[in-house]
Amino acid sequence: MTLPHSPGSAGEPQASQTVQVHRLEHRQEEEQKEERQHSLQMGSSVQRRTYRSSEEEQQFSSEDYALAAALALTASSELSWEAKLRRQTTTVELEERGQRRVGFGNDLERMELAFLRTQRLLRQRRDWKALRQRTEEKVREAKELIELCSGRGPWFWIPLRSHAVWEHTTVLLTCTVQGSPPFQVTWYKNDIRIDPRLFPAGKYRITNNYGLLTLEIMRCTVEDSATYTVLVKNAYGQASSFAKVLIRNYLGKDAGFDSEIFKRSMFGPSAEFTSVLKPIFAQEKEPFSLTCLFSDDVLEAEQRIQWYRDGRLLRSSTRRQILYADRQASVKVSCAYKEDEGFYTIRVSSPFGPQEQSAYVFIRDAAAEKPGAPGSPLNVRCLNVHRDCLTLTWVPPSDTRGSTITGYSIEMCQGDSEEWMPCLKAPGGTCRCPIQGLVEGQSYQFRVRAISKAGTSLPSKASEAVVTGDYDAVHKSTEIPYDLGSKITISKNDFEDAVTIPSAPTNVHASEIREAYAVLSWEEPRPRGRAPLTYTLEKSVIGSGTWEAISTETPIKSPRFALLDLEKGKSYVFRVRALNQYGMSDPSEPSEPVALKGKPATLPPPAQVQAFRNTQTSVSLAWEPVDGGSELLGYYIYSREAGASEWQTVNNKPIQDTKFTVPGLRTGKEYDFCIRSVSEAGVGESSAATQPVRVKQALATPSAPYDFALLNCGKNEMVIGWKPPKRRGGGKILGYFMDQHDSVESDWHPVNRQPIPSRVCKVTNLHEGHFYEFRARAVNWAGIGELSAPSSLFECKEWTMPEPGPPYDVRVSEVQATSVMLQWEPPLYIGAGPVTGYHVSFQEKGSEEWKPVTPDATSDTHLRVSDLQPGKQYMFRVQAMNSAGLGQPSVPTDPVLLEDKPDAQEIEVGVDDEGQIYLAFEAPEAPDFPEFQWSKDYQGPPDPQRVEVEDEISKSKVILKEPDLQDLGIYSVVVPDADEDTSASHTLTEEELNKLKKLSHEIRNPVIKLISGWNVEILEQGEVRLWLEVEKLSPAAELHLIFNEKEIFSSPNRKINFDREKGLVEVIIQQLSEDDKGSYTAQLQDGKAKNQITLALVDDEFDKLLRKADAKRRDWKRKQGPYFQEPLTWKVTDDCQVLLSCKVTNTKKESRFQWFFQKKEAPHGQYNPPTGDGSLSIEGFSKENQGVYRAVVSDERGEDDTVLDLTGEALDAVLTELGRIGALSATPLKIQGTEEGIRLFSKVKYYNVDYMKTAWFHKDKRLESGDRVRAGTTLDEIWLHILDPKDSDKGKYTLEITAGKEVRQLSADLSGQAFDDALAEHQRLKALAVIEKNRAKVVRGLPDVATIMEDKTLCLTCVISGDPSPEISWLKNDQPISFFDRYHMEVKGTEVTVTIDKVTSEDSGRYGIFVKNKYGSETGQVTISVFKHGEEPKELKKK
Repeated sequence: MTLPHSPGSAGEPQASQTVQVHRLEHRQEEEQKEERQHSLQMGSSVQRRTYRSSEEEQQFSSEDYALAAALALTASSELSWEAKLRRQTTTVELEERGQRRVGFGNDLERMELAFLRTQRLLRQRRDWKALRQRTEEKVREAKELIELCSGRGPWFWIPLRSHAVWEHTTVLLTCTVQGSPPFQVTWYKNDIRIDPRLFPAGKYRITNNYGLLTLEIMRCTVEDSATYTVLVKNAYGQASSFAKVLIRNYLGKDAGFDSEIFKRSMFGPSAEFTSVLKPIFAQEKEPFSLTCLFSDDVLEAEQRIQWYRDGRLLRSSTRRQILYADRQASVKVSCAYKEDEGFYTIRVSSPFGPQEQSAYVFIRDAAAEKPGAPGSPLNVRCLNVHRDCLTLTWVPPSDTRGSTITGYSIEMCQGDSEEWMPCLKAPGGTCRCPIQGLVEGQSYQFRVRAISKAGTSLPSKASEAVVTGDYDAVHKSTEIPYDLGSKITISKNDFEDAVTIPSAPTNVHASEIREAYAVLSWEEPRPRGRAPLTYTLEKSVIGSGTWEAISTETPIKSPRFALLDLEKGKSYVFRVRALNQYGMSDPSEPSEPVALKGKPATLPPPAQVQAFRNTQTSVSLAWEPVDGGSELLGYYIYSREAGASEWQTVNNKPIQDTKFTVPGLRTGKEYDFCIRSVSEAGVGESSAATQPVRVKQALATPSAPYDFALLNCGKNEMVIGWKPPKRRGGGKILGYFMDQHDSVESDWHPVNRQPIPSRVCKVTNLHEGHFYEFRARAVNWAGIGELSAPSSLFECKEWTMPEPGPPYDVRVSEVQATSVMLQWEPPLYIGAGPVTGYHVSFQEKGSEEWKPVTPDATSDTHLRVSDLQPGKQYMFRVQAMNSAGLGQPSVPTDPVLLEDKPDAQEIEVGVDDEGQIYLAFEAPEAPDFPEFQWSKDYQGPPDPQRVEVEDEISKSKVILKEPDLQDLGIYSVVVPDADEDTSASHTLTEEELNKLKKLSHEIRNPVIKLISGWNVEILEQGEVRLWLEVEKLSPAAELHLIFNEKEIFSSPNRKINFDREKGLVEVIIQQLSEDDKGSYTAQLQDGKAKNQITLALVDDEFDKLLRKADAKRRDWKRKQGPYFQEPLTWKVTDDCQVLLSCKVTNTKKESRFQWFFQKKEAPHGQYNPPTGDGSLSIEGFSKENQGVYRAVVSDERGEDDTVLDLTGEALDAVLTELGRIGALSATPLKIQGTEEGIRLFSKVKYYNVDYMKTAWFHKDKRLESGDRVRAGTTLDEIWLHILDPKDSDKGKYTLEITAGKEVRQLSADLSGQAFDDALAEHQRLKALAVIEKNRAKVVRGLPDVATIMEDKTLCLTCVISGDPSPEISWLKNDQPISFFDRYHMEVKGTEVTVTIDKVTSEDSGRYGIFVKNKYGSETGQVTISVFKHGEEPKELKKK
């Protein structure tokens, strides 16, 4: 198929042809280069021949071929314009080399292009013979030129350079000289020839390395300052060069090329490490940081400082910050995950090479949500991302917390929702799972949880976000470059027809088969059409002969599908159909048979796991790699202390290497290690445990001794001393080998053939007046250590000065924050007289001044220096003194940093199991089989007649044989073979020794430990129990019980029990009597241990016990029938009632319960038989209720009663409690307006004048009753009445109620609206009272019914009131009465009388008097009943 031409591309080559042209031109260019190289190298590739041809007229050397190559390259520049065009196209071709290209052309076009290329190559072929002749001519000319220039005098290409250096350093003078033939070299110092044989050995070193001349001057002194000249000469001439060398005294500060200014100007700011990275032990989901300190500010050098984790460069992110500030660089992680575990390296680039430090960061598992749940998985990754599916992988956790992982649950977060939804459970429990049903173009994140029987782990760190899509689209397109940087992109879809039913997919196969699923893959159909494709799948079980469609929840858009529902043990074949909007393809060819695999096996454990000592806190591991191929994800390491059963995880991220250093271990402890392989199938079996390895520093050869000093000197002998190596290699220094060198000789000679055990050596057979220098090497179990630098030159001249020589071996121990202990050895040369004292001085690091420690000299060879500044470094030196004065100072000590070490060991003082008093010191950081040097009062080892020293692996013990006052003093111990200061001291005082001797006596004369002495108890039935408790005894323990100096044994009335397992001794006396009075002694013996405990039961103590036992016995007998479980008690209820209550038990139906008050039965008492509760409630309790209350319960088994006396103090207590409850029941003050004024009152449930006191306060001023203020109480109310209220009565009113100790205050604010409302109510009621008082009223007189016989005279009289006098009218049956004839009315003041003469039956009815004035009216009524003569009134009949 060919490309269609666009309208603007007529006549141009097609895209496929352009691609082929590029390839052909590039191939042509390479062939031409190969031919040129072959023609140039032809001569060198041919061996020596026995004949010469016409083409081999002359032989050429390697220089000839170099010139020929240059000419050939010159000739190649003369290529035609076609070659230039090919070179341009080749550049494009080389940039795209390695990319997959798809050509779209036919075979005829390719054949035509190949023919044209061959034709051009034939036309452009050169005459190689002519080119060879021209090259040979050029070579001959060049050889002639070389011969003309070869002979000449020497000349300096690079002359000498002057130097200015500090003394005791080395100077290297160099220059470069050219000349032919070779020249002679002579060096001069101040015009005097330098002959190395005339100077001390090694002083001068002269070399000539092919024209590079060097003069090396070793250990320069001020005398080496001079002008140095080098003279070179040959047959053609001579030349010279000179340089000045200036040697300066070292003043303690860098200068010259060593100065900081020079370094900064040449190389930029320096940043050297001043701290060491240490391992970090962080926890998951918590922050951690790594910090490294530098000697200078790192802000200027920030670009040269880089952090790495496991070799990968780290950059700042949302969780991780890389900070640079002042003199430190740090990495801070805000939320740690297991993926953050690994080796962290900080690297600082410099012109002299990179500097770096590394430390491992361990991330521990976070606490699980449920105890016992496994740790979280890690390294969740998304692979094989397609349009609607992907493959998820992760690494299993190292710590399962004792429960096997049964599976994994997967959670998914879509887009930026931050909502995690359960996705699925990984089938098969492996660490790989296909994810399907995704949406194309959507972003996804995943995280995984491990599942076990104990629970579900915390979620892992989320995977990186991935976007689903067609990641194969890049392989379906081709880019064709043209012009300058432009390109044309052609896709395969461009060649598809717009309307096409796809053909069948091809290459259907299982790309992945696992235990629980298989992944089916296939290739897209060709042709496929431009419309989007989906796929349908069909499966068939081998042998069934039928095809079954595989149903999916969503359409399959990718040529990949995971089958999760296959049955184990069956084989399947599959075929695929392609589907687009125009139709469905035919089914593909069936796949090969597919069957699920068995459960994948974990990888075997690594073999030959070995553990080696490394440092004081770490162990190195190494093992053979596991042949796991790509399945191996790494290794998990586990450790445990020797003897422990549980393995602890070391790392939570698999280690890829086969060696690892485990830090953070306890010094001196033994550990076992094992390793497990990690793969997608899970964590494999554990390897065999390593042999227990003790955490100690690994053995190594020691470093070099240093600071040699001359301690004494004779005519032909010297005594030399030196300091031990700073690094002893983890073992004891066995001795030293020493060499000497005479300055007039060139060779060094050994001083000793066998190691010198001490650091002082006497060298003999020396020559007086000669200068000697020395060097030494230390020896330990690992071998001979480093060779020291030569010492200074010492003159062998006998000492005759009167002052003493220098003290030596100045040691610093017991370093603390403000003090150190100094010890030294006296000088070997004492001078004119004995040493009378020592002068000790110190110097602070960085200072040049030596200050005396004490104003006076000390006579001892030890001194404790105090009052120093913590955190600073000091050096110390000692000078001996005699009658002639101060002698030479000792060699200063190394700088000592004053600080309190948190893990510093102290001397332990105690008593062992044998009763021996000891002082012990443990040094877990000391080397193997260390030497412990004990001393007493710093005068030497303790007296062996008084002490015994026992040494263990890393512990030493001093045992006092016969502790006495002679053993008091300061005991100190030093471990000399430790790299760091390992020392301590303890002052044994008389008080401490007495305590230890007492404890020793107790141990040597053991006493059975008494837990509880004699105890006396009265049992339920009145028995008396005597018991004591001691520590657990052996079965052979014995008991002797002595009563009144006579041993007693068990009897019916006195039972003795002895429980050795519990250490219990008890005596139970059934019925205590006078015969049991006396002393009881328990004598116990268990082996050597004894104890004796005595109990005295005599006098009042025995009488009291006897009474209690009798009472207890009687009480037990009482409880055989009904009895009172709870006695009679009183209680005041919230309603201010007194409630008497009790409770009986052991009753039955026939039991009778009675209440009595003052020996009379109280019928109001209550009794509840089911519960046994009895109660008597008294309302309105007062002094009238005082008396004796009694409750009785009885039946045929017996009788019991309980009495409560409520008189005297008990009565006062009840009334006081009533008052207290009453005070607490008071309601808040209320304000009420009355006719007389304003009333404030509070309601109470109870009030007793004798036990409750009240007081009223107005504005915090006590109120007393008077004309205008009245206070009072009733049984349920406390009130205050303000008569005729005024503005001055406004304010706060407080009622204080006191009942015993209970005081309660109630307040009300009578002001503002409250006062106005109360005053208005008062005025209203007052006005109503006036009206009521003056209103017309019928006060009294009229009966309700009046009965009278006919013909009698009826007289009705009533009293009225009212001001003004009311108007009076009478009514009969609500009708006014006319007073005439028989009706008469008479008014006398307030008395009104109505008289009816000769009443008749017609006069019967309802009569009323109506009175009225301006304030009101009222009607008084009476019913008149008239009966005839001889009749009985109706009212009498009713009765």
